[in-house]
Amino acid sequence: MSKRDYYEVLEVPKTATADEIKKAYRKMAIKYHPDKNPGDKEAEEKFKEAAEAYDVLSDPNKRQRYDQFGHAGMGGNGGFSGGGMSMDDIFSHFGDIFGGGGFGGFGSFFGGGGGGQRRRQNRGSDLRVTVKLSLSDVVNGVQKKIKVRRDVACSCCNGTGAKDSNSYNTCSNCRGTGYVTRITNTMLGQMQSSAPCPNCQGEGRTIVNKCTECGGEGVIQKEEVVTIDIPAGVADGMELSMRGAGNAARRGGIAGDLRILVREEEHPDLTRDGNDLIYDLFLSMPDAILGTTAEIPTVDGKVKIKIDKGTQSGKMLRLRGKGIPDVNGYGRGDLLVNIQIWTPQDISSDEAKLVEKLKASPNFDPMGSKNQSFFEKIKNHFS
Repeated sequence: MSKRDYYEVLEVPKTATADEIKKAYRKMAIKYHPDKNPGDKEAEEKFKEAAEAYDVLSDPNKRQRYDQFGHAGMGGNGGFSGGGMSMDDIFSHFGDIFGGGGFGGFGSFFGGGGGGQRRRQNRGSDLRVTVKLSLSDVVNGVQKKIKVRRDVACSCCNGTGAKDSNSYNTCSNCRGTGYVTRITNTMLGQMQSSAPCPNCQGEGRTIVNKCTECGGEGVIQKEEVVTIDIPAGVADGMELSMRGAGNAARRGGIAGDLRILVREEEHPDLTRDGNDLIYDLFLSMPDAILGTTAEIPTVDGKVKIKIDKGTQSGKMLRLRGKGIPDVNGYGRGDLLVNIQIWTPQDISSDEAKLVEKLKASPNFDPMGSKNQSFFEKIKNHFS
């Protein structure tokens, strides 16, 4: 089943502002929230779908890639497409959109003012790498293996940072909730808000005996090999992402993402223009006059094409389907052969005499083509 358009999911136009997108997501999240729709799997999927759409459209960089390349521009593991976020991920990422004081009856999920607040989850930082691709990689898609040095969960304490399960104390400041409540007097009366506890950083507990391997951080640095699937049709400057492939979070939580910047290497013969490829074919005057065959390089190997006699310089031949696949799967571009007639700069005296004889012939008078209509010239140019 294909993904729905993110703007359609949130019911906003493509010109929607960041504030309009935020309001639309809040509306959808309230409508399909699991607390409001207990046991309703369809509502839960719509809740996740709305969070997925907001994850992309609320981020200027992700939104720009999505507007340009669609779902494929988010990468094979980008956004939520690599298996999706759990409900915990969604609440941890976007709970603050509803304000510190919660909303309605959903404080248990979004950090409301009551005692049933959800403990804050840490999130690891993102990693960024650059991947260089050949034109063949771009056309066919490729799997790349790269080494990255990143934070991973400590195997000694399973990422908790504690020596064992008995090495914790409930935070005395927040009493284990992970949040502290503040009451502020305003012109409109008392306003209540909550924020992560500064004593335990929102974890609700403190470590008494730290893990000796990681020093209580819950993570250690390690070099690992990551496999990246690059889809066909990507472009230079596109950024893909792999959710959860970044740094692990301190003392448990959600790992960051691995962001992959695509850099496309120049091809020695072919130039990219969108999904089309352009090749400049230089012909000698005799070949242009008499006609010939020529070998044209493509990404998949060389092909032979026929050059008609009397071919003019600047004529463009089109080899359909020999270009780059569209990153969204909408067909494939063409290979355009731009013909240029090669004019020698140094010739011998004998060659000069032959050219002088040809010059006198009416067939070599360029004004003889004046009778050709403008539309015929255009037709011949692109045939």
